[in-house]
Amino acid sequence: MRPSMGSVGDAYDNAMAESFFATLECELLDRRRFASQAKAPMAVFSFIEG
Repeated sequence: MRPSMGSVGDAYDNAMAESFFATLECELLDRRRFASQAKAPMAVFSFIEG
């Protein structure tokens, strides 16, 4: 991770992270129910690395 290089109040400063988490939620988390809390991080890892 690198710190943000944008200026204070810059609308595009956090856009990439927001886009990633929106995609993660839409594509993975909203479509599945996990049998246990331990399976959720494994699914997120597979989503990112796969």
